[in-house]
Amino acid sequence: MVTHNEHKHHGKSSANFLDADEIIKELKLKSNDVFMDAGCGDGYISIKTIEEYLHNGVVYAVDIYDLAINELEEYKKENNIENLNCIVGDFTKGIHEVNDGEIDVILMLNVFHGFKDSETRDNVINELFRLINDEGRIAIMEFNPIDWSFGPPTEIKCSPDELEEIFSKHGLKKVYLNQNMGQKSPEGNSHYMIIFEKE
Repeated sequence: MVTHNEHKHHGKSSANFLDADEIIKELKLKSNDVFMDAGCGDGYISIKTIEEYLHNGVVYAVDIYDLAINELEEYKKENNIENLNCIVGDFTKGIHEVNDGEIDVILMLNVFHGFKDSETRDNVINELFRLINDEGRIAIMEFNPIDWSFGPPTEIKCSPDELEEIFSKHGLKKVYLNQNMGQKSPEGNSHYMIIFEKE
């Protein structure tokens, strides 16, 4: 059930308006990293990462929509890929298939605003904290809080300052911020990326 001011995007893809390479390069992945695409949607980031960046690493593609994960499983099977793990999972309830501290880098792209007014937001951050190792990073990429013809309503978009305040209450510190990502307009770029590490 979707409550007041809670936004769900039902597996929509960002591929039409965001460049995968721009996003992945910001993460500064090492070729043997364990990477999680948290809320992967159609998996365009996971696929790009597997094919061009993490030749010796592992990718966990996680989404709540089983159709998206089923399609990724087909891609995995058809291309004989061994280092892609596809999981139907809900971050509000925990990703039980993944051990504590198993992940080097988590990307949550256009997902976190959906938890903004939800009581489960703290559960999501605690789960992200659990998943990364002591040197791990959590990258949140979100819409800048300006009006665009796409994306969620402006009133539920999270600013970088809001995210920094929220994450700091969970023992996570901001280590990087780029507010000039995504599409450009006179009012500013459509997206920002903020990265957190354990304090």
